[in-house]
Amino acid sequence: MPPTDSGLSSSSDDTLELQLPTDFGALYGDGHRPPESPDGPAAGPLLDNLAGWGAADTPVGSFALVPVRPDRDLDRITGWMNDPAVAAFWELAGPPETTAAHLRSQLDGDGRSVPCLGVLDGVPMSYWEIYRADLDPLARHYPARPQDTGIHLLLGAGYRGRGLGCTLLRATADLVLDHRPPCTRVVAEPDLRNTASVAAFLSAGFRYADELELPVKRAALMVRDRAHRQLL
Repeated sequence: MPPTDSGLSSSSDDTLELQLPTDFGALYGDGHRPPESPDGPAAGPLLDNLAGWGAADTPVGSFALVPVRPDRDLDRITGWMNDPAVAAFWELAGPPETTAAHLRSQLDGDGRSVPCLGVLDGVPMSYWEIYRADLDPLARHYPARPQDTGIHLLLGAGYRGRGLGCTLLRATADLVLDHRPPCTRVVAEPDLRNTASVAAFLSAGFRYADELELPVKRAALMVRDRAHRQLL
C-alpha cells in the first residue's frame, strides 16, 4: 500500500500552473478516443486492460484514465507532488527521482497497481492510481473481497474547490465497474484528516464503511457497491 491519500483539497488557490505542450492533443487524444493499449502491466489481466477502457462522458466533459509514461509525464506529476496541499497527504515532495521511484515501483510490477493521468477534454489535470485492493497490503486491514478495486487520486491546482473531485470520482468508479465485471465494489482509504476528500467520496456515491488504523495514517474506508450504484 503506497503512503498516499486521495489528495483532494478544498482550497481554490492555484499554486501550480499546468504548462501544456503544444502537441498535448496528439499526446493524450481528444478525450473521446480510447488511448492505445501499451505493452506492459496496464494491458494485462489484473485490471482488465485498463489502458483500453476509453473515456467516460461526464457533466464536466469527457474524462479518461491514461496510464503514465514517465518520459512524458514525470515533470508534471513531480510538480503536483510538490504542491503543499498535495504533499501534506501524499508525502512524496522532493526531486523528480522521488516521484520516479514511486511510479517505477508500480510500472515494474505485475499490474496490480496502475498509475494514470486523469485527462479531462484532452487536458491532463489529475493523477490516479487504480489498484487491486484485494492484492494490496490494505487487504490486511479490512475484510477484502476478491477483485476489490481501489482508488488513490490528486487534483492539480486550479481544479480544486469546484466540485470536480466528486464528479470524477463517480466517473472513475463507474469506469471500474463497467470494465471489471468480477469487481463488486470500489474502495478507497482517504486520511480522516482530509475532510474534503471524505466528503467528495460521500458525494460520489461511496459509503463510509469503517475507520482503519493503517501503518501510515488513520483512514476512512469508503466503499461504492455495484449493487447500489444506481441508487447513490
